[in-house]
Amino acid sequence: MCGPFKAVKVTEHVHWVGAIDWALRDFHGYATGRGTTYNAYLVMAEKVALIDTVKAPFKEEMLSRIAAVVDPQDISIIVSNHSEMDHTGCLPEVIALVKPEQVFASVKGAEAISAHFHPAPEVVAVKDGDTASLGNMELSFIETRMLHWPDSMFTYLAEDELLFSQDAFGMHLATSERFADEVERAVILEEAAKYYANILLPYSLLVKNLLSRLGKLGLSIRTVAPDHGPIYRREEDIDWILKLYADWAAQQPTKKAVVVYDTMWGSTALMARAIADGIAAAGASAKVMPLRACHRSDVITELLDAGALVVGTPTINNQMFPTLADALMYLKGLKPRNLVGAAFGSYGWSGEAVAQVEEILTAMKVELVAEALKVKYVPDDDDLAKCRALGGLIAAKLKEVCGNG
Repeated sequence: MCGPFKAVKVTEHVHWVGAIDWALRDFHGYATGRGTTYNAYLVMAEKVALIDTVKAPFKEEMLSRIAAVVDPQDISIIVSNHSEMDHTGCLPEVIALVKPEQVFASVKGAEAISAHFHPAPEVVAVKDGDTASLGNMELSFIETRMLHWPDSMFTYLAEDELLFSQDAFGMHLATSERFADEVERAVILEEAAKYYANILLPYSLLVKNLLSRLGKLGLSIRTVAPDHGPIYRREEDIDWILKLYADWAAQQPTKKAVVVYDTMWGSTALMARAIADGIAAAGASAKVMPLRACHRSDVITELLDAGALVVGTPTINNQMFPTLADALMYLKGLKPRNLVGAAFGSYGWSGEAVAQVEEILTAMKVELVAEALKVKYVPDDDDLAKCRALGGLIAAKLKEVCGNG
């Protein structure tokens, strides 16, 4: 019997049958202030196909949407484009209910599903370029390893010129609108950038290669259906998101500096503001991000279109402040490139923290523009003048790197 949740028609043969998670606020340490969707798609062919499933608690919502179109037990084929649990959490239960003829995943996807579930469901491993017949239609598989897991793949439905792009081109955004052209462009840009920065940034070279490869494949794509967020169905929107990915993958620096810090008694905060003022006065822009008010996932998002990372910390128990350790380890793992930067901070007794920040920045291949700036206890006017001068050096380096235009 059809339940309360309905499917949304995407193209002639495809319906969205996913789920909306309005409550999600954290995804592996990435702040998801607008929730998310878990997108699944039903292909109505001679052999009905389900492309991806949803996170385990949302199984009934997905089944209700499927039942609005077809009896779930009429599904013959299931495709798992990505084995992460927000897309496969209910997969074994769905397989047990539907009893499909075949379940397809990439070679690495089949391995991952086998490792996730005990006992493991039977999965047919497909390679790049393989196809699966739906009778009157055909699915084609495109391996996209490490975008963003080893198992990741795209599925293409030529009859509808539709690319199921799993996590690529997606975003964490819970909305009752299913299509990108129905959502405010500024919101789409903000969430797409945040998603790229927090999920795909370490694989930017692979993104560049994938975009080039898609061009060479010559696929006619009228719809891009990711596994999170809105669906792209207009040519101008597809061109727009592809260009954004190309720009983000290039990681070209700009004349923008991100100044991130925490503070105990206000000294490091005062230094941060003076540095930012020096950056702005010298003709660059500064985004000041106190970690008491800014989440680490927002810091990396700001770095997506920046050219400098400037980090300030007080010293506590001979270490950097814990929020800085957390943020820097997170940033380091996401591998932003082509940045210049500097370290600064205040201390009371020994002052090791600033050197620790420098060490991490160096490991991140951030080009340091000056020696670290340390101030004992509270900065005086001379100290703040040095902070402002450091901002000027950072701006000058950004102009050199980016050009004076």
